Amino acid sequence: MTTTTAPRLGTALARLLVLAAALLGTLLAGAAPASAHAALTGSDPKDGAVVAAAPEEVGLTFSEQVAMSPDSIRVLDPSGRRADTGEIINMCSGALVKYGVALRAGLPDGTYTVAWQTVSADSHPIAGAFTFSIGAPSATSVSLPDQAPGGGIVGALYGIARYLSYAGFAVLVGGGAFVLLCWPRGAGVRPVQQTVVRGWLTLTGATLVMLLLRGPYTGSGKLADVFDLGVLQTVLQTKTGAALTSRLLLLGAAALFVAVLFGAYARRTDPKERKDLAFGLGLGGTVVAAGIAGTWALAEHASTGIQPGIAMPVDILHLLAVAAWLGGLTTLLVALYRTPSVERAAVERFSRVAFASVTVLVATGLYQSWRQVGSWSALTDTRYGQLLLVKIGLMAVLVGIAWTSRRWTLRLTERTPRAASGTAPETGAEKGAEKGAQADPEAEAAEEELEEQALQETLEEVIAEETDPERAAQLARQRTVMAAARRKKDRDADPERTGLRRSVLTEAAVAVVLLAVTTVLTSTEPGRTEEEAARTGTTTAGPAAVPDRPVDIRLPFDTGGVDGKGVVQLTLDPGRTGANALHLYVERPNGKPLDVPELKVNLTLEEKGVGPLPVAPDRIQTGHWSASGVQLPLPGEWRIQITVRTSEIDQTTVEKNVRIG
Repeated sequence: MTTTTAPRLGTALARLLVLAAALLGTLLAGAAPASAHAALTGSDPKDGAVVAAAPEEVGLTFSEQVAMSPDSIRVLDPSGRRADTGEIINMCSGALVKYGVALRAGLPDGTYTVAWQTVSADSHPIAGAFTFSIGAPSATSVSLPDQAPGGGIVGALYGIARYLSYAGFAVLVGGGAFVLLCWPRGAGVRPVQQTVVRGWLTLTGATLVMLLLRGPYTGSGKLADVFDLGVLQTVLQTKTGAALTSRLLLLGAAALFVAVLFGAYARRTDPKERKDLAFGLGLGGTVVAAGIAGTWALAEHASTGIQPGIAMPVDILHLLAVAAWLGGLTTLLVALYRTPSVERAAVERFSRVAFASVTVLVATGLYQSWRQVGSWSALTDTRYGQLLLVKIGLMAVLVGIAWTSRRWTLRLTERTPRAASGTAPETGAEKGAEKGAQADPEAEAAEEELEEQALQETLEEVIAEETDPERAAQLARQRTVMAAARRKKDRDADPERTGLRRSVLTEAAVAVVLLAVTTVLTSTEPGRTEEEAARTGTTTAGPAAVPDRPVDIRLPFDTGGVDGKGVVQLTLDPGRTGANALHLYVERPNGKPLDVPELKVNLTLEEKGVGPLPVAPDRIQTGHWSASGVQLPLPGEWRIQITVRTSEIDQTTVEKNVRIG
C-alpha cells in the first residue's frame, strides 16, 4: 500500500500553535467567572420589603435544585453581625425548591442583609444578596466581597483544569479509535503510543486537580483550602465529587485498555487473532469511553433543566463524537509529522469516521442548543447564545478545512489507479509508487529499517578507514546530513501529501480554539435560565450597577394660593442602592429661594412592591432642605413624590420616575 510521508514539525507548525495559543489566551482572559445556572426566583421577605415585625425565618426559592450547607444563607443585622441561627430549613415541596434559615428572637428595627451562596444542580457555584427592613429602613455597615463565586486564582486554575480534562479525553478516546478503526499498524508506532498515553495522563491529572480545587472553587475561594482534608471529604459527598471519583476509577480501566492496545494487540501477527482482539478492544473501549463521558453528563448541564432523561444520552453521544473527530485529528497530525509513513487507506478511513462524527455533532448540537437557549432572542442577547454563535462559526470553519483535507485525500487515492491503468507511460517514480501501493506495510517498515542499518554500516566503514578521528566524525556528520536532506526532499516532492499535512495542521489549530469555546460554554449560564431570571426580575450575582452621576431633577409646582408657584429641585447623591444624601431646593419662578412651611418626600418601587418609603427632610436655610442616610434597598424604576405646602391650606404633590442603578 502506498504511504504518505511527512517532515518533522517546522516553523509553520510553530506559528500556527502560537496563534492558537494566543486565541485561546484571549478567549479565556475575556471569559467571566462561572455564572449561575440556577436562578433565585423569590424570597420571603421580598427583596427591599419593609415588614412591621421581625419574621421567624427567611426563605429563598430557586429555579432548580441546589446543594445547601450550614453557611449557605447568612442574615446580617445593620452592624454586620449574624442575625440567624445557622440552621438551614428544607422547605421544598414537589417541584418547589425552597430553603430557609431561622432568625434569632428579639431583632431590633433596621435594614438586614441576606447573603447566600450555594451550588446549582449542574455543579456551578452561585451567590447573591438582598435586603429587607424591620420597622423602617436604616443605615447598614454590611460590606460583601466583590469577587464572584468561582472567580479569582482558584476559578482560573479550575477553568484550566476543566479545559485540559476535555482535551485529554478527546486525545485518549479519539487516539484509541483512530488506531482501531483507521490505522491498526499505528498501535506499534511510538509517537502514536506517546500521544494516547499523554492524553490519559492529562485527563487523570486534570481530574485530580479539579477534585482538590472543588472545595475552594465552590466555597471560600482560598487556594490554601486545597490541603484541607475536611473540605475534600465534604466534596466527596457531593454529586460532582462522586462524578470526579467515578472518572478516576474509569481511567483505571482505560489504562488497561491502553496497555492491551499497545501491547498484546500491537504484537499480534495472526489476522484472525488480531481481528478478535480488535473487536474486544472496540467494545470494551466504547463502554469505558461512554462511562467517562457520562461523568460530565451526570454532573453538568445535561442533568438539569428540561428533558434530562434525553439530554444525558445525547450529551454522551456529543462528547464521543467530539473525541472521535478532534482526538483522531490530533493523532493523525502526530502521525503525519513524526512517523515515516501513514497509509493512504488510513487517511481515507479517518475521513469517513470524521464525516460520521460531524453528522452526530450537528444532530446532538441542534438539540442541545434548543434545550439551553430556547428562543431566538436568547441566542443574540445572552452571553451563552453569543458564545454558541461563535462555536457554530468555528465549527463551520473547521468543516470547511476538513473538506479541503478530504480533497487532498481523494487526490492521493486517485493517483494509484491512474498509474495502474496504463493510459500513460510510467516513469520510474510512478513505478515506485505502484510498487509501494502493492507492498505490505510491515514489509515497508522492514525495508526502511534495512536502509537505515545500511547507512549506519557505511558511516562506520568511513569512520574506520579514517585515521584522524575528527575527520571521521566530520565525514559521518556530513553523510548523515546528506541522507536526511535526501529523505526530506523525497517527502516534500509530493504536493498532495504536503497539502494534506498543512490542511490537517490548520484544522487542529482551529480545533484548539473550538475546544476552548466549548469549555467556556460549560461554565456559562444557559440563555434559557438567564431569560427566566430576567422575567422574574431577580439577579443571582454581583452588586448593582453604579450610575454615572447623582440623580438631579427639577419639577414645577403650583399650590393655587398666594406665592404658590415655583420650582423644586431634588438631588440624590450618589443615586444608587444603599444610603443616599437628599437635598431639596425650592425657588420662585424668578429663581430666588422660596421659604415654605413644609416639604415631604415619598419613594416607591411599584414593580417590587416596595414603599412608599417616607422621607422627612430638615430645613437648613431658606429654600434648602436635606436628609441623610436615605435608603434605597434595591435597583429599579423608583417614583419620587414631593409634597410642597406653601400655607396652612395650600399644598400640592408633584412626582417623577427615575432609574436607580
